[in-house]
Amino acid sequence: MTDTLHYFLMAWIDPHLLLLTALGTLGGIYIGAIPGLSVTMAVSILISFTFAWDINDALALMVGIYVGGVYGGSRTAILLNIPGAPSAVTTAFDGYPLAQRGEAGRAIGLSTVMSVIGGLLGTLILAGTAPYLADMALEFAPRDYFLIAALGLLLVSTLSGKSLARGIFSVALGSAIGLVGLDQVTAQPRLTMDNMQLLGGIHYVVVMIGLFGVAEAFYQLHNLNKVPIKQKVDKIIPPLKLVLKFLPLSMRSGVIGVVVGALPGTGGDIASLFAYDHAKRSVKNPRVPFGEGAYEGLVAPETANNAAVGGAYVPMLTLGMPGDAVTAVIIGALVIHGLNPGPMLMIETPHIFWFTVGNLMLANIFLLIFGLTGIKIFTKVVEVPKAILIPLILVLCVVGTYSINSNMTEVYWMLGFGLLGYWLKVFGFQMGPIILGVILGPLLDKTWRQAMSSVGDSGSAFLLELVSNPLSLVLTSVIVLVLIGQTPLPAWLRSKLSRQS
Repeated sequence: MTDTLHYFLMAWIDPHLLLLTALGTLGGIYIGAIPGLSVTMAVSILISFTFAWDINDALALMVGIYVGGVYGGSRTAILLNIPGAPSAVTTAFDGYPLAQRGEAGRAIGLSTVMSVIGGLLGTLILAGTAPYLADMALEFAPRDYFLIAALGLLLVSTLSGKSLARGIFSVALGSAIGLVGLDQVTAQPRLTMDNMQLLGGIHYVVVMIGLFGVAEAFYQLHNLNKVPIKQKVDKIIPPLKLVLKFLPLSMRSGVIGVVVGALPGTGGDIASLFAYDHAKRSVKNPRVPFGEGAYEGLVAPETANNAAVGGAYVPMLTLGMPGDAVTAVIIGALVIHGLNPGPMLMIETPHIFWFTVGNLMLANIFLLIFGLTGIKIFTKVVEVPKAILIPLILVLCVVGTYSINSNMTEVYWMLGFGLLGYWLKVFGFQMGPIILGVILGPLLDKTWRQAMSSVGDSGSAFLLELVSNPLSLVLTSVIVLVLIGQTPLPAWLRSKLSRQS
C-alpha cells in the first residue's frame, strides 16, 4: 500500500515531473486547439525525442499532452466553429451558437470544468478496474487474444467514419504494413519484395510520424491563406449553481465516455457522439433546443471525450491493446523503453501503472488551472500563420524520425507514409484505423496460429473451444452482435416495433 501511494504521488512531489506534466498539459491545450494539429501527431513526434529519457519523464509529458490535447479542441470549436480535434466536433454543435450569443467565455469555462470532471471520473474507473482486469487477462488463452484483436479491428472498421468500405480498407492497409518483415512464427520473409532493409519490418513510430505529422502538415496547405476569426471572451468561470445543475448529466456522459473509450479502436470522438446522442434523448426540456446553444449539448460531449482518456488506458495497460490512436502511440513508447504493455505490466512494473494513474489525476488538475486562465493569450496563438507552423512541423518530423535509429532510410519511409496519408486524407480516409491495424494485425496473425496449434490445426476443435469456454463464448457473442449490427436487421426490427407501437 505504501509503495502504491508512493508511485501514485511520484509526479506530485517531484518538481521535475510536476513541471513536465504541467508543460505537457499546457502544450497539449494549444496543440489540440490549433485545427490540423492533432494530439496523436504531437505524441508520435514526441516519442522520437524521448528515446534517451527516463520513462517517467517521457510518460509525464505524454500524459499531459494527451489530457490537454483532448480538451484543447473544444476551444476553437466554441470560438471559431472549427473543432481543433475530432473529439470536439460535437462541441461545436452548441458551443459555437453560445459564442454567437456572446457567451463564449461561459461556454469555455463550463467545457473546462466538465472536461476535468470527465477526466477525473475516467481516471478513478481506470484505477478501480484495471488491476482486476489484468488478473483476469492472465487467464486468457491465445484464442481469447485472437477474439479481442478481431473485435478491435472490427470496431475500428465499423466506427471509423461514414464509410464502412473506407474503414475496412484502412484497417487492412495498416495490418499489411504491420506484417512486413520476418514471419513471427516461421521467420520467413513476408511482404518484403526481396528488399533486405524490410526484413526487420517497418518501425511503426516511423509510420505514425508520417501519417499523423507529415500528412497533417501537407493537408493544412489547403488552408494556408485562411484568415482566423477573432472573438471577444469574458466571464469565463462558470457559477457553481450551473455546474451542479448539469452534474448528473455530466456523470452519465462520463460513464459513457469511459465505456466507449475502453473499446479498442474507438476513442474520444466516438464517445462524444454517443454522449451527445444520450443528452438529446434524455434531456426533455433544454433551455434552448439542441444545436442552437443548449448547455447540455456542450456538457455531454466535453465530459465524455475526456473520460474516454481513462477508458482508453484500460485495454492498453491490462491487455496491451490500444483504446485509441494516442494509446497506440504510447504503447510504442513503452516498448521502446523495454516495458511490456499487457497483463504482466501490472505484475512486473506496477509503478508504471500507478504512476500513470497519479499523472492523469495531476494533469486534470493542471487542466482546470490552465483551462480557466490565459484565454486571451490563447486567442493570439491560434492565429499563428500556417506558413510558419507547417515548416516547423515538417522539420520536427524529419529530426524526430532520424533520431530513432540515425537511419536516413527511415526518414524516406516516413516521408513516403506522409504522402500516402495526405492522399488518403484528401479522399476522406482516417489515419487512426491504419495505425491500429499496424498494431493489431500482427497480434491477430500470431494469436490465430497459436490458437490453431493448440488444437492440432483442427478448425472444428477451434470452433468448439469458442463456444465451450465461458470467456471465449462471451467474446464470440459480442463479435456476432457487432456483425449483426452492421446488417439491415436491426433497422428492420426497430421499424417493425415502431409500427406495432
